[in-house]
Amino acid sequence: MKTLIAAALSLAVSAAVSGAAFAQEAKQDFDIVNKTGYDISHVYVSPMKSDDWEEDVLGKDVLNDGDEWEIKFKRSEKTCKWDLKVVYADDNSAAYWRGIDLCKVGKITIRYNRKTDTTSAEME
Repeated sequence: MKTLIAAALSLAVSAAVSGAAFAQEAKQDFDIVNKTGYDISHVYVSPMKSDDWEEDVLGKDVLNDGDEWEIKFKRSEKTCKWDLKVVYADDNSAAYWRGIDLCKVGKITIRYNRKTDTTSAEME
């Protein structure tokens, strides 16, 4: 599994608890799985109240069909409700979801239905 590190969503650092240091995950960390049949060129994750999609968390990478990526937040991040946008590599079409509670979701699987031309997201 590949791990993303982006300026807006930086890797969780380590913390010391009871004298032992260990890495802690932010509540909002999640895995995104591409089961669309197509490559995804951009993934944007921004706070629900934001008017901007922020930076592409993939950077220069592509989320290939069948791949799973781990998206990590700063441990200090408190916001739970986030918006998600994915952009397909082949035609730059996009799908988005608003108000995802990433404090309760640990995995998002993106699927595409060719018959209905619909992209869906399964939240686990």
